[in-house]
Amino acid sequence: MSSSLEVDNPGGGGGGGGESANRLSLKRHDSLFGDAEKVSGGKYHGSDGSWARTLHLAFQSVGIIYGDIGTSPLYVYSSTFPDGIKYNDDLLGVLSLIIYTLIVIPMLKYVFIVLYANDNGDGGTFALYSLISRYAKIRMIPNQQAEDAMVSNYSIEAPNSQLRTAQWFKQKLESSKAAKIVLFTLTILGTSMVMGDGTLTPAISVLSAVSGIKEKAPSLTQSQVVWISVAILFLLFSVQRFGTDKVGYTFAPVISVWFLLIAGIGLYNLVEHDIGVLRAFNPWYIVQYFKRNGKEGWVSLGGIILCVTGTEGMFADLGHFNIRAVQISFNGILFPSVALCYIGQAAYLRKFPDNVGDTFYKSIPAPLFWPTFIVAILAAIIASQAMLSGAFAILSKALSLGCLPRVQVIHTSKKYEGQVYIPEVNFLMGLASIIVTIAFRTTTSIGNAYGICVVTTFSITTHLMTVVMLVIWKKHIVYVLLFYVVFGFTELIYLSSILSKFVQGGYLPFCFALVLMTLMATWHYVHVKRYWYELDHIVPTGQMTTLLEKNDVRRIPGVGLLYTELVQGIPPVFPRLIKKIPSVHAVFLFMSIKHLPIPHVAPPERFLFRQVGAREQRVFRCVARYGYSDALEEPKEFAAFLVDRLKMFIQEEMAFAQAENEAGNEDDDGGEAAAAAARPRRSTSSVVHSEEAIQSRVSTHSGRITFQANQQTTTAEEEKQLIDREVERGVVYLMGEANVSAGPRSSILKKIVVNYIYTFLRKNLTEGHKALAIPKDQLLKVGITYEI
Repeated sequence: MSSSLEVDNPGGGGGGGGESANRLSLKRHDSLFGDAEKVSGGKYHGSDGSWARTLHLAFQSVGIIYGDIGTSPLYVYSSTFPDGIKYNDDLLGVLSLIIYTLIVIPMLKYVFIVLYANDNGDGGTFALYSLISRYAKIRMIPNQQAEDAMVSNYSIEAPNSQLRTAQWFKQKLESSKAAKIVLFTLTILGTSMVMGDGTLTPAISVLSAVSGIKEKAPSLTQSQVVWISVAILFLLFSVQRFGTDKVGYTFAPVISVWFLLIAGIGLYNLVEHDIGVLRAFNPWYIVQYFKRNGKEGWVSLGGIILCVTGTEGMFADLGHFNIRAVQISFNGILFPSVALCYIGQAAYLRKFPDNVGDTFYKSIPAPLFWPTFIVAILAAIIASQAMLSGAFAILSKALSLGCLPRVQVIHTSKKYEGQVYIPEVNFLMGLASIIVTIAFRTTTSIGNAYGICVVTTFSITTHLMTVVMLVIWKKHIVYVLLFYVVFGFTELIYLSSILSKFVQGGYLPFCFALVLMTLMATWHYVHVKRYWYELDHIVPTGQMTTLLEKNDVRRIPGVGLLYTELVQGIPPVFPRLIKKIPSVHAVFLFMSIKHLPIPHVAPPERFLFRQVGAREQRVFRCVARYGYSDALEEPKEFAAFLVDRLKMFIQEEMAFAQAENEAGNEDDDGGEAAAAAARPRRSTSSVVHSEEAIQSRVSTHSGRITFQANQQTTTAEEEKQLIDREVERGVVYLMGEANVSAGPRSSILKKIVVNYIYTFLRKNLTEGHKALAIPKDQLLKVGITYEI
């Protein structure tokens, strides 16, 4: 623990030395104390309240978060009427359903409610889970530290006892292991569905856009269209490693042109063909549609829900913008444009119902076909790119939960923190997207799978939002139930419809999610078990001196960093290390990388230091804290930053020790002064003599304090110089290479999970040192086996 000195100034007035000493109070703070006050209450990106800034962000958001939902008019009507239109009035019912689905789910639920449940400006399913975990202890790894709550943007509201329901629900969450598992399962299911979304969006968007070329080249077969789409997909996934640095400026103009085109075409079709379709704003046509079609009408909801694909992106990508910017862009640009497009298509189909299989391209006026086709291809690629970036971002956040092995996360943009690229994941998603395109061949079949990903993610957000409203917002139970019933019931109806198409492609996301969730749950299960095993076998830090002396450990030149998951105690791998190689670097740190349930940790608050053992041994505990959206520094930058903060910690520790000595000396002298004052005063001269003697002692004491201060400063400087010398001699990174196996009495299921699935993942995915970008020539691995 580092240190700081607080002195209550007597502020003048009388009082003996004893009173002054009593007013001197020492308070030990964490090493972040001196730095934390340098961190201003920074707001998340785009929250400065300036209208010019907000409008600027609103324009950028058009290019980043609306590509998916903006390209859905390419395939919604064909997915809704796969067998053609039986009754012409069905178009009014379907159009009414599309309009009110756009109003209820993306507008009312997300734009006006869910966006406000952001985590310091960050959104998405994972952000909701992290937000809940700050208010209730629902995470299964016990690495919470009191100092974490001191991080500037960690702050949470004080407990509110106004509503007993909120307190009761919070206690139930914290005391129920089943509730914790359910919340965790929902989170990884949401992550799996987003990954599925990222795989299917490129397939359905690109395939539907490319299909338009058949209007001008009818001789092309569907197989040829599929292979053209595959070529575009291959190119799309190949260029992911280059990133999209100026994504807002590059994409926003293209998507804006797209919205302008579809709105204009929609308006043209409305006026040209049947302005009477505006009657669809009357929801009574929905009732008539279901009366007329019965079960077939219910099944068609699986196609209608595709009109809101990409809605989750508004929330997931909130970190780049702000709530007001998203609200302006959605209500001012997206909704009017997309609604006009659907209305125009319905008007066109009232006259030409046989063209429902390719409504979008057939409804385009001839002079606008090629410009629209080119922009459609670009918009489809942009929609895929934005979804892929979102999938990479959410998976990189899931890594901080310990759900997957550490994989290399490459940040492709210096300007946009969320723009990341994960090589292994990109390869697997690209391969899956190409296979899906070749296997399913049509947008209707892919749409059946796509809809399940979309609605499942909606439902998960609804459930997590309900917890947020109860525990964090502390809303009255009536409002919570209203939210849950209205949106939960709506999504349940859509989900039940899509599940009816399970055999026709709906099984795909379930298979995908089952595999991914199995891998994530397996890794997290073993990760938690391993953490608890190490926690049960730690060596108390107070035994460091005994441990070093017992093994006759030599100190060798350089700085050693031993990485460990634990944030307290000495990990069991360390005693094994010094038994096998009885030597430790001159400066040694137990290094923990810890992800807090917040998006970002400010650099000045990054490190926590503690002294381990005697000061002259120069052994420290360091916890490097990151938010789930933070990038790990490069090794050289990390080491320089670490050493700089370590030297600051040492200086503060020296200052604290000095202050303690001064306080102790003042207590002694204050006692002497009080005793002298209490003696019988024999004469005036003797009193004067006593006071002079006391002043002489105080003067001597002041000189002693000054000397000690100089001595402490010299010692601190020598320590810092020593650390600099050891850094120049080399930094060595030590990592525990833990083999985990199931105990001999474990069940067969546990042995399969631990000995086969976990071991396969550990051996075939990127190793920890690669994820941390540790140079091979500075790495030393220490093998150890755990039985859990």
